[in-house]
Amino acid sequence: MSSPIIDPRIKLRHLAAFVETVRQDGVAPAAATLGLTQPAISKSLAELEDILGVALFDRARRKLVLTGFGETFLRHANAAISALRQGIDAVGPARGTQAIVRLGALPTVEVEVVPQAVAAFSAGPLACRVHIESGPSPHLLALLRIGAIDFVVGRMPDPGVMAGLVFEHLYSETLQLVVRPGHPLLSASQPDLRLIGGFPALMPPRGAIIRPTVEALLVASGLGRLPQEIETVSNSFGRAYTLLTDAVWFISRSVVAGDLERGDLAALPLDMAASHGAVGITTRAGAEFDLSTGALMAAVRTAAQGR
Repeated sequence: MSSPIIDPRIKLRHLAAFVETVRQDGVAPAAATLGLTQPAISKSLAELEDILGVALFDRARRKLVLTGFGETFLRHANAAISALRQGIDAVGPARGTQAIVRLGALPTVEVEVVPQAVAAFSAGPLACRVHIESGPSPHLLALLRIGAIDFVVGRMPDPGVMAGLVFEHLYSETLQLVVRPGHPLLSASQPDLRLIGGFPALMPPRGAIIRPTVEALLVASGLGRLPQEIETVSNSFGRAYTLLTDAVWFISRSVVAGDLERGDLAALPLDMAASHGAVGITTRAGAEFDLSTGALMAAVRTAAQGR
């Protein structure tokens, strides 16, 4: 008698508990995401380790850290869940369900590129439901790896997290230091990045793609860490807080391009050439796309032209 393709003791709940615990960086948030109790997640993880015969987590530390076995199994678990999700989506039309394209949009492209692309796609012959997930890069890349979204649009991730992923460059853009009209720094006789140290700063959070660029700019100017940092990925909050206070907002230029053209916000007259970064599409290596997903990706490329 032939052996089973996979150990029948391994269930989908084991893989889901493992992958979500890693993605959420803990048992408690994984349980909340999956709608289960913490003991149920812990039990699934213990069962999985017992079945595999190896430790997936190093529990000697204060927080869960993957062992070498855990890192290896994570790649295959992500691939298995992604393949299953693609299989379900592939038979969707036969079950009478409507096709859906899922994309992740970083703040860099939420204002112009993605809205324009979705509008063009929705007017085309391959239009279908579109789900747009927003948030910081680690969140979106985690969803991309498990197949919860089809591709991510935004700044290129750090090379250190690109294993198993592919980046397609579309255009480059700089950061901008933005303030309200009438801000004291706009009347400075000699613009200097060091002058922002006396004002609140709206910063991308640690883990955000543009955070290292911001930190490099501050170190190069001799500032280092600013005394009044407010971390946010919310464009709405950033815009409102900048207009309300004397804060200086570190933000990708495309996010505030319309505000700057209308005069609602003002850019500090500083040389930001060193902050150039690549913007494009990130996908899973070897991923195959259906016609609708390919059409939306093509619409993103068109919307990015000339930037």
